Amino acid sequence: MKLSSIFKYTFRIVFLLVIFIIICIICFFAYMFTGKTEKSENMDFGVTFSQLFAEQMELNWKEAYTAMLDELNVKKIRLIAYWQKIELVEGEYVFDDLDWQINEAGKRDAQVILAVGRKLPRWPECHVPEWARELDESIQQEKLISLLTQIVNHYQDNQTIKIWQVENEPFLIGFGECPKLDKEFLNKEISLVRELDSEKRPILMTASGELSLWTQPALIGDIFGTTLYRIVWSDVLEKHVEYPIPAVFYYKRANLVKWLTEIEKAVIIELQAEPWSHLMIYENTLEEQFKTMDFERFKEIIDYAKYTGFDEAYLWGVEWWYWIKENHDIDTYWLEAQKLWND
Repeated sequence: MKLSSIFKYTFRIVFLLVIFIIICIICFFAYMFTGKTEKSENMDFGVTFSQLFAEQMELNWKEAYTAMLDELNVKKIRLIAYWQKIELVEGEYVFDDLDWQINEAGKRDAQVILAVGRKLPRWPECHVPEWARELDESIQQEKLISLLTQIVNHYQDNQTIKIWQVENEPFLIGFGECPKLDKEFLNKEISLVRELDSEKRPILMTASGELSLWTQPALIGDIFGTTLYRIVWSDVLEKHVEYPIPAVFYYKRANLVKWLTEIEKAVIIELQAEPWSHLMIYENTLEEQFKTMDFERFKEIIDYAKYTGFDEAYLWGVEWWYWIKENHDIDTYWLEAQKLWND
């Protein structure tokens, strides 16, 4: 066979293979983005509460937390063990504020997911006390292992805590002020929590719903949690972007991940219910805040979540609902959220 004939034959094979791959990709996306699920009328809602963010919003965080428990009647809460709150001074571990949050939840028969680690909810994503910021990464990791040991041992017998979350969206690249992901260290953190916890509570691993793969966290956790955002700020485009993603996409993606990883439970761990812009909420005018989260969008997002096929979702923004109610006499968000737990 002539060299030119071999080249033509090889080219045709490669061309057909590329066409086949393109067709497969088109079919895959057509499948993922079409269809619909039935609306869930019994979706189980919870919230994430951040003491740090409540303080940044200049709220009395204990009053906000108590109102969330007693007025909204929330029964599922994700709380956050911020390193700088627990170990403000190196080697001195203070759990007073977190103890109070967990104990108040327990008094009302609420269940808690406790997020631990360095990369945790709220900006700047990685939370480190002042004394540890200039440490070499290897030394900082050693200190973090000591912190995790203290936290798990401290809450070993606390029955209000039902789930550990280890790190937050650890595989999400390019968002937040964080060091490069060390997968070996992440696995070490997970193994440590498993070994220390005599209650053998499940470990939740999380990922961005739109910007990262789900298989990696699902493979190393017992429960998988995705974020779900509808409108975000893009630094690249310098404007807001609304994701053109149908609700069924999350349902099909979750089923695919369950099939690939054999993980059994998936939840929406962060359902957008507050504004998002290039500034912090409290740095924006109300007009700017309402561009991404007016009352109609707030209701639409909650309704959208009910079509995702998930049976559990944790709303993101309870501090803002309380802030806008207390500081601007706008209680529509608070009252609408109240319906989720009181109807």
